[in-house]
Amino acid sequence: MVPEDNLALVFPGQGSQALGMLNSFHAEFPSIATTFTEASDVLGYDVWKLTQEGPLEKLNLTEYTQPALLTASVAVWRVWLQQGGIQPSLMSGHSLGEWSALVCSGVVAFTDAVKLVQHRGRFMQQAVPEGQGSMAAILGLDDDAVKTACDAAMQEQSLQGSIVAPVNFNSPGQSVIAGNVSAVDRAIVHCKKLGAKRAMLLPVSAPFHTELMRSASDKLASHIEDISFNAPSVPIVHNVNARVELDPNKIKQLMIEQIYQPVLWVSCVRALVDSGVTHIVECGPGKVLAALVKRIDRSLSIAVTDTVTDFNNALQLGLNVRVVA
Repeated sequence: MVPEDNLALVFPGQGSQALGMLNSFHAEFPSIATTFTEASDVLGYDVWKLTQEGPLEKLNLTEYTQPALLTASVAVWRVWLQQGGIQPSLMSGHSLGEWSALVCSGVVAFTDAVKLVQHRGRFMQQAVPEGQGSMAAILGLDDDAVKTACDAAMQEQSLQGSIVAPVNFNSPGQSVIAGNVSAVDRAIVHCKKLGAKRAMLLPVSAPFHTELMRSASDKLASHIEDISFNAPSVPIVHNVNARVELDPNKIKQLMIEQIYQPVLWVSCVRALVDSGVTHIVECGPGKVLAALVKRIDRSLSIAVTDTVTDFNNALQLGLNVRVVA
């Protein structure tokens, strides 16, 4: 399959999970069941049953969410290849979704990745005791102002020893902050003072992508050490630096750092565009990234794979890429 210079695939992260995800694929594409069975054999529980029947509270627990989303995205990628979908020139993924990109580009074996992201989710949840960390979405405030608000919160005498920082730069005017509960609450106040249109606490119990995740990063590093990583067959734009990396050992390091470093999603999408990408397919459940990508660059042609109908439209988009190219 010849790569097309202007198509990229992006993979969703935590928050895109839903009960019944990929349900419309299951009867039509046998490889969906095969992929979920592979994951179930590794993890020791029925991943497909969890995604279809729940309970939702369990699916939303980080250590279950992450393997489920990885499996779903890889399953869709395999169907994409089976149905003649063209090879993208680049890939990227949002947080957890970067692990999906690693599998689909051949950097790490699916069965290794499923176990690693189970560990990743568990370690991230354990890094900060429940109730001591939080995250909040900030809307209508530019990145510099959000950083200023977080800095102002940390300078307050009562918050010494606490941290809060921007952790997801998702689209222009939409970012996420995270840290200790009290620091996040004060940063929200400062964001509103600086003109934020909305500031909403997110339904998560851990401050992902902050320095508070260092212990999770260290624990994951010990598990990654013995896993074989390969050079990617499709280059990946990484969250930590919005750059492509081809050295397997350096990719390992990026994936360790990713746990406590911000997700530079705006920069990742702009890097795709700067490389000549004009069409993007969100490979996996949901439509979260498609919405963010559209806000970042409205000139992009975007498709999703949330249902079989969506998937067939995405395949057609790929054919259009081939024609345009």
